[in-house]
Amino acid sequence: MSRDPGLQPERTRLAWRRTALALGIVAVLIVRMSFPLGRAAALPIAAALLAWVTGITVAYREGGRMIEREPAAPGRSLVVVALLTATYAALGVVLVGTSLG
Repeated sequence: MSRDPGLQPERTRLAWRRTALALGIVAVLIVRMSFPLGRAAALPIAAALLAWVTGITVAYREGGRMIEREPAAPGRSLVVVALLTATYAALGVVLVGTSLG
């Protein structure tokens, strides 16, 4: 059974799109949790939206590389997404901490 090399790039592109969607959902949740803070909500909202835009940029750039079969920079995009995830986690901890206290 031969392997169709055309399916791997498509699956990877779809995985990057799911990553962008997940980052967007978390950004919406952070924005929603930030509203009760009033003026103090500006920083978490700005950070969440900046992280989301960065995640979309990385996801679509990497997805485009897979379709065009360009070689990707090893691990750079993974590091960026890991940092975005850590940013979201830190924002979530801060928001939960402020809502409890």
